[in-house]
Amino acid sequence: ARIGSLGRDEWAAAFTAVGEGHWSRARSLEQGDRAAAAKAYWQAWRVFHFARWPTENSPAKQKAKSRALDSFRKHAELLDPPVETVRIPFEGMEIVAYLRLPAKIRPAPLVFGIAGLDSRKEDLAAHTDAYLKNGLALFAVDLPGTGESPHAAGEVASDRIFSAALDYLAKRPEIDATRIVVQGRSWSGYWAAKLAVTERERLRGSVMHGGPIHHYFLRQWLEPSLATGEYLYDYLEAKCAMHGASGLDELVARARPFSLLDQGLLDRPSAPMLLVNGARDSQIPIADLYLLLEHGDAKDAWVNPRGGHMGRSPEWPASPIAENVLMPWIERRLRE
Repeated sequence: ARIGSLGRDEWAAAFTAVGEGHWSRARSLEQGDRAAAAKAYWQAWRVFHFARWPTENSPAKQKAKSRALDSFRKHAELLDPPVETVRIPFEGMEIVAYLRLPAKIRPAPLVFGIAGLDSRKEDLAAHTDAYLKNGLALFAVDLPGTGESPHAAGEVASDRIFSAALDYLAKRPEIDATRIVVQGRSWSGYWAAKLAVTERERLRGSVMHGGPIHHYFLRQWLEPSLATGEYLYDYLEAKCAMHGASGLDELVARARPFSLLDQGLLDRPSAPMLLVNGARDSQIPIADLYLLLEHGDAKDAWVNPRGGHMGRSPEWPASPIAENVLMPWIERRLRE
């Protein structure tokens, strides 16, 4: 009701005002009712987080990002078991990530989750109960060029961030480093596909859920896709921010080298892979999923013929896909 346009600061200010109400309520509950305080901080994070969506490209959105991080970390420390904020030294900077471990399983198998273009690692770490229920730990990290990633703009070689994180996880005695599956959602499906090849020896499997591979990086797809009705606003701006580009032409130039086909990776051996998307995805071409199936090792795939981005449709919303397609495959890979 407080929003009359898609103006960035108007959008952010309206959601931020609601978030502050949840924050105040959480503070008042913290000493007396930790569970209620955790829920209120979660609500504050959710609203602040939406205030900064899809990318932090105005002063009010930058402020909302900071408030979202504050709220999520307050929520995280009140959970049982808590969500640990992990800081890993990396090339003079640090990788900031979250780790949540199941209460009684040691060493725990782990899902290595990478956030998408407009989501953040908090989105992954805020929904860990399904993993813990199945005895799995979750590690959540930002997509390069977004959030708190040490790479302010994504680079073709940004997968070294994830390799450094795997090095760190291998030193944690609570984690079974021989049982790790990487899970990429939307844009981060790209990195899941790449890691399936480059980190094949350290992964039990890789979930490429709606990610770009080759065709996406061509102008003939990138430019028309900006008009998709699946994205609310600032789609070009979100993509440019991730790549450090100033506009469409620079975006196309910076995106083109990311093609995994042109990098010569697709015909190399890979860890077992699950590929998931919708045939009607207007953000990521379904041709990229089929391209993966035509190269390299045999892979598992689930395609919703009526699904849009990430395979979602009225018949198959996000939760049933996670519960009936993704989690059973992940569990099989980690239990073998």
